[in-house]
Parts: sequence; structure tokens; C-alpha cells
Amino acid sequence: MIFETKNKKIKLFTDGANLDSITKLANQPMIDGLTTNPTLMRKSGVTNYMTFAKAAVSASNGKSLSLEVFSDDPIEMIEQAKILSSLSPTVYVKVPITNSKGETSKSVIKELTNEGINLNITAVLSKRQIDICYESLNINSRSYISIFAGRIADTGRDPVEYISYAIEKFRSYKEVEILWASTREVFNIYQAANCGCHIITVTPEIIKKISLKDYDLELLSLDTVKMFKDDSLHSNFTIS
Repeated sequence: MIFETKNKKIKLFTDGANLDSITKLANQPMIDGLTTNPTLMRKSGVTNYMTFAKAAVSASNGKSLSLEVFSDDPIEMIEQAKILSSLSPTVYVKVPITNSKGETSKSVIKELTNEGINLNITAVLSKRQIDICYESLNINSRSYISIFAGRIADTGRDPVEYISYAIEKFRSYKEVEILWASTREVFNIYQAANCGCHIITVTPEIIKKISLKDYDLELLSLDTVKMFKDDSLHSNFTIS
């Protein structure tokens, strides 16, 4: 199911590295795809990358699943990408726009896209990096470009400017989709949809709040005050 607001539509992806959570979320009609990364895996206690990756493919129930390479060496990155891609046609291989040494992944992206491997180019933050994606992908590439909008906003910049720049850049690339990543709040979904972004990745916590769409603000105020009241009673607080 595609989230819609003001006649603007956007796909909802979610992220995580807990197999039970992935299974549950993959079965929700509103979720179109799932993503993960080594940091989330580490937090979830994953110890064997490939064992988890194979289980995640099964748990994702045929929906798009993004799995990340983590080598700094271009040749190893390509090999890792091929292994991950071979797990399922639904796998999109996450390739960081730069390795941890600050070296561009342009050659890796070109090689993999020319071999027809689905890519999720991740950790994209600048317009120069968007340009590198444009120079590296071909017109038939099946790829997501994950722009870390939340991290851009952390610097005091408006991420919509960067998302819009990418959308215009890739307007003629029918299989390239722009993804709003590092989402901070529900309102980001509306921002992303309204500027024409194709996909947004949201946490399970944010998904729970989507039902608040158009909720009466005074009722929400009352709900908030009731929460404060209940918590003070349960804590046995007194003022004297």
C-alpha cells in the first residue's frame, strides 16, 4: 500500500535488524520494503552476517530488502555485492557513496549497475554526491538513492532542496527512485510526499504514529495531559 496525502503518493520502507520485527512488518500491507545496515545489526546482537541476511530475505516475504556491503576495497565491495545480490531478486545491495576512507564508490557503482545488480546507494548527503550517482548509473539501472535527509536537517539545511535536486536530476531514469532516509518524525513523510520523493524509510516507532493523521489537536492536548496525570499518580508524586 502506498501512503497518500494531498494526491501525493509515497512508498513506505522500514528498517531494523530484528527478525521477528522484520517478519511482522513485512506482513503489514502499508510496508513496501525493508532496509538494514551493520550498525542496526550490531545493536540487535547479530553475530553472523550471512546467516542473518539469508533469514532476512525469507522474513521479508518477497518485499524489497536492502543489505549493505562493508568493505573499503572496491574489488571486495563488488564481490560482496554479488554474493548479497545472489540471495534473491528482491535484494537491493546498499553501497555507500564513499568508503570509510573518504574515497568515492563511483567505480563500484558503475561496475555493479552495468552487471544489472539492484543497488541502494546510501549515505548520500551532498549535491556533488547526487551528481556522482548520476554519472555512475545508466538509464536502465534499478536503484534507490538514499539521501540522508535527517542528517542534512541536523546541519540546519532544508533536506527538501536536496531531495528535489535529485528528483529533477533523475527524472528520465524510470527505474531509479529517490529515497528519503534518516527520517526523524511523521511530518517528514508529508514533506517527502509533497516534494515528489518516491520512498521514505521510517522506523517502527514512527509507523505507530501514522494513525494520528488529521487527529483533532485539542483531543491530542487532552490525551497528553491525561498521560501526565496518569504518570504522576503511578509514581506517587506529591507536592508539599
